[in-house]
Amino acid sequence: MEIFLDPSVWAGLLTLIVLEIVLGIDNLVFIAILADKLPPKQRDKARIIGLSLALVMRLALLSLMSWLVTLTKPLFHVGSFGFSGRDLIMLAGGIFLLFKATTELHERLENRPETDDGNKSYASFWVVVIQIVVLDAVFSLDAVITAVGMVSHLWIMMTAVVIAMGIMLLASRPLTRFVNAHPTVVVLCLSFLLMIGLSLVAEGFGFHIPKGYLYAAIGFSIIIEFFNQISRRNFIRHQARRPMRERTAEVILRLMGGNRGQHPTDEDARPEVRPAGTEAFKDEERYMITGVLTLASRSIRSLMTPRGEISWVNAESPIDDIRQQLLDTPHSLFPVGRGELDEIIGVVWAKELLVALDHGVDVAQFAAATPAIIVPETLDPINLLGVLRRARGSCVIVSNEFGVVQGLITPLDVLEAIAGEFPDEDETPDIIPDGDGWLVKGGTDLHSLEQLLDVHCLVVQGEDHASLAGRLIDLKGQIPQVGEVITLDDLSFTIAEATDYRIDLVRVTRTRPVDPDEVAA
Repeated sequence: MEIFLDPSVWAGLLTLIVLEIVLGIDNLVFIAILADKLPPKQRDKARIIGLSLALVMRLALLSLMSWLVTLTKPLFHVGSFGFSGRDLIMLAGGIFLLFKATTELHERLENRPETDDGNKSYASFWVVVIQIVVLDAVFSLDAVITAVGMVSHLWIMMTAVVIAMGIMLLASRPLTRFVNAHPTVVVLCLSFLLMIGLSLVAEGFGFHIPKGYLYAAIGFSIIIEFFNQISRRNFIRHQARRPMRERTAEVILRLMGGNRGQHPTDEDARPEVRPAGTEAFKDEERYMITGVLTLASRSIRSLMTPRGEISWVNAESPIDDIRQQLLDTPHSLFPVGRGELDEIIGVVWAKELLVALDHGVDVAQFAAATPAIIVPETLDPINLLGVLRRARGSCVIVSNEFGVVQGLITPLDVLEAIAGEFPDEDETPDIIPDGDGWLVKGGTDLHSLEQLLDVHCLVVQGEDHASLAGRLIDLKGQIPQVGEVITLDDLSFTIAEATDYRIDLVRVTRTRPVDPDEVAA
């Protein structure tokens, strides 16, 4: 019992356990990579069997340590190099590590897709187990030699190996889960194995590489990867705070070629590979899909017909004037106000009001039967769709916090935001091609103009600009004069028509020609 009271024995045992664990870390990493080739149900079994056989192998090697000592004697010479049994094992192990690490790196960097039926091809169970045992045999030699060199009692060596292997067995599953969940860590570990394999080959040829150099390089790389993992986790956490709808919209926009000014991630930077025979989205499809995805980010002000363009009926006007107004205007819906637009009584259909006028019905009384639906200008466009459904084909009046009418929205306005403009008979399109540019009305919606010009500099998140005129006034700081030129990125805006109160018409041109490859990308 005196041996158990010797502090040097316990110190040697503890030190040897720590060293065995340290020497087994790289072994665990490669076991995790090999086990991933098996079906999920067989991975734990492969790790347990592989490490158990490895434990038996290490204990057997410890029992044959007197024979291991003789492995340092040269067996034969090739030129000036003498090769012992230990050197041959080092060479074989190093070549094995170089081969396996290279093939694993090639498989991951090649990024081959899975089979068409979605089934992943798995390796044979015993093939993986044999590879684990062979791999551990390579790493066992250093571990056994370290044990022999540190302590002189066989039972201490075996106890340390058993404890270390037990700890490795417990740590193998969480380590495997972590390694497989982080592809960059797998590549880094395979790079470590390449370095270790190269050092084993060098040892086999008699060139000793201090282990401190290897561990310093590995430690430095682990620190850098640790910072990368922190950065990745913070990025994922930041993305998780954003609405799912917004993230999904950005992904689809990137697939269509519209990055919308967002910083690309690693996934975004990958080139798009289209299957043979498929075509890219057509312009109309791109326009409509983009319109749907950006609808939630727009304001009601960008959808509505502004107050100055609303055709409304004054209930106090003479009957003949009202009848003539209804006949001369192609609109089918009219808000009815008492003296002014802000005093809205209701919304009427032109055809029904004409019939009512022929029967001498009072206009205000007739309009009051169908009261207007009024929504605040801060309403979300997605919630607006539900309001329009309840309106049953009628229109919705947009009002500010002071009760002043700001505009009018119909289902057609939402459709135009998605599919493009549908001008009435008495209207001219908001955007008209003009030579090498476009003539654009000042009230043109910025989202529609962005989609047409395929630019991403007009809409500014958080800003309350719904029209081109509002954006140009914000850039200038005041209402620009006719003839003034405002540039933004590669666009030039020349004020064609304007008053002291508003911008009516703008000519838009590009300051540089568009590369077709950029548009198609």
